[in-house]
Amino acid sequence: MIRRKQTRRGKTRGGRRRPRSRNRQKRRLLSEWMLVPFAALVMMALLWLIADPLALRGGSHYAVVGAPSVSANFIDQVLTAYESPAAGKGQALYADGIAYHIDPVYALAFFLVESRFGTAGVARVTHSLGNIRALPGEASYEGYRRYTSWEQGFADWYRLIDEEYVARGLITIDQIVPVYAPATDSNDVAAYIRTVKLAVDTWRAGKVFV
Repeated sequence: MIRRKQTRRGKTRGGRRRPRSRNRQKRRLLSEWMLVPFAALVMMALLWLIADPLALRGGSHYAVVGAPSVSANFIDQVLTAYESPAAGKGQALYADGIAYHIDPVYALAFFLVESRFGTAGVARVTHSLGNIRALPGEASYEGYRRYTSWEQGFADWYRLIDEEYVARGLITIDQIVPVYAPATDSNDVAAYIRTVKLAVDTWRAGKVFV
């Protein structure tokens, strides 16, 4: 009986090419399925950026809520360098920040903008960190709340930010300042925001003077 020689071509067709083709098809289908969740994640990220312009501006970097980014000792260095009457009260300012879960670097920045750390304006009399307007029946001086100590003024500022701003979803400097110091009260809102951010960046970098 004459045996027919099996050609390489026939052997290849019968034993190799079809499995390889099927494997490639499976890998292609798997790759295509993997692209679906990846594309979905990309779309979600794009929608988030569009819906939240704050993310594009990097405003979330200046959210007041969070752990302290400066130490109590550094706060005292700043207050002492600016010859603040509140020098030596850094620990109180720091502790209140921890209690309210608000980074004390922002309290320090508002203190700078409002009264240059208590060296200018009504704060020299009121012991107020943020020049908070007085309500009827509250102790006041020229329309601003007056406190018996700097510690009392610090605590009231944190309480105000926590209850009147953070609780309402206003957590960044860009969101808080236009309400805290509105243009209708003759405030330069843009300059206020720039100064707070500059101060925060300067102190986080370990530099004392803004």
